[in-house]
Amino acid sequence: MDVISRAISDSDAEQAAAYFASMKPFPYIKVVEATTVPKSFVLNGGMRLPLPAGGEEPLGQRIIVLPQDPERILARDTRGSGTIAYVPQGSIARGKELVTTGGAGKTVSCMACHGEALKGNQLGDVPRIAGLQPIYIFRQMYGFQHWTRVGDAASLMRAPVMNLSEADMIAIAAYVGSLAP
Repeated sequence: MDVISRAISDSDAEQAAAYFASMKPFPYIKVVEATTVPKSFVLNGGMRLPLPAGGEEPLGQRIIVLPQDPERILARDTRGSGTIAYVPQGSIARGKELVTTGGAGKTVSCMACHGEALKGNQLGDVPRIAGLQPIYIFRQMYGFQHWTRVGDAASLMRAPVMNLSEADMIAIAAYVGSLAP
C-alpha cells in the first residue's frame, strides 16, 4: 500500500477517502465464549483456518478467530462471510465491567474518551472501538502497555492500560468486539 499510495493524486486520494468514509460498518465479527475451539492452522500469510480433519482443542486464555465460511474468506469475500472470535468463558461480562466502570480502579471507563457507545467522536481523533475484531483490540492495548505502539494516541492510552493483565485485556477486547459497530 505504501508504494501505491505514493503514486496516486490528491484528488484520487480524496475520492477514495470519501468512498471509504461513506461505507457503513456491519457486524463482521461474532464473539463467542467457549472453553474449546475447533483445531486450526495458520496458512502462509497469517490466515487461520479450521483444520480440515476437524477436532477441538482447549481455548485457554487466548482469542482464536476463525472464518464462518473458510471458502468465502479464502476468496476474499468479506461481505459474504464474517468471522467468529472465540474468547474465554465469562470474558464478555468481565470486559463490560472494566469498560464501563474501570473495574474498581484497575483502569478508567473507556467511555470517557471513546464515547458512551464506544463509537469514537465526531472529530475523528478518538476512534470507534465498538464492533472491532477482539484480537485487534487486544494487540493495540498490548502495544500501548509495552511501549511498542507510538504516536499521540499511545501516550494517552498508556495510563488506562498500565495495570491491566492479559486476561483483563482479553476481556475488554471480547466485550468491545461483541458490540454493534
